[in-house]
Parts: sequence; C-alpha cells; structure tokens
Amino acid sequence: MAELTRRYDGFVPGAFEIEGFGAGGFRFAGMSHRGSLIVLPSGIHMWAALTPADMTPDMLAPVFAEPVGTIELLLIGTGRELLPLRADLRGALRAAGIGVDPMATSHAIATYNILFAEKRRVAAALLAVA
Repeated sequence: MAELTRRYDGFVPGAFEIEGFGAGGFRFAGMSHRGSLIVLPSGIHMWAALTPADMTPDMLAPVFAEPVGTIELLLIGTGRELLPLRADLRGALRAAGIGVDPMATSHAIATYNILFAEKRRVAAALLAVA
C-alpha cells in the first residue's frame, strides 16, 4: 500500500471494477488499498471517511469535481450494514443532479460492478469493512 500512496499520491487514474474487499481494504486494478475509497469514472481516490457520519459534501469533493453528467448514480457503501446518510449530503448530491443509493458496502460493490460492466455512469463511495 505504501508504494501505491507514494507513486499515485492516493489516486489511480482510470475506470476499474472492484476485485475484492475485506480486512479493512479493497482490491482493484491488480493492487490493494487499505482504507475507504471513492471510485469514479476518472479514477480511484483514497478516502478518509471511516463512518457514515464522516460523509459530508466536502468529503465527497472528488465526486463533485467530475464533469457534469459524468455520474448518474453514486452508490454509497456504509459499512457492514445500511446506515442513513446525512440530509446535507443528500441535498448536495441532488443539487448536482447525482442520484444516490446508500447500502451496505458489500452490496454497493456488487451493484457497482454490475453497472460498471454495463457501461453505466456510476460511481461509488465505499467505507472499508474490517
């Protein structure tokens, strides 16, 4: 993981499916990352969020920085179980024209991979699961 951080500064350009998850991290593009992720059409970002309470519009800045229309749906993996999202986060995504669907991280990954394979305009914000 340290090599990934030094080499890519927390960002891996390109669109990738999520190959696996668990033990506090994820596998994608033949690499592994410990911690949460934001998965976008432009690439994958390390994400400092640890709980749904950490999810604010500011914490999702990479999502809002994508070109308008790039993301139709943002899947939010809230950990082991579905937990509600903050109202300000839902409002900010709605204002940006991005649909949001929170679910357990495992379900968010499965749904993301299916929609990604269908070439849909999907992104994901995924809390790591221990």
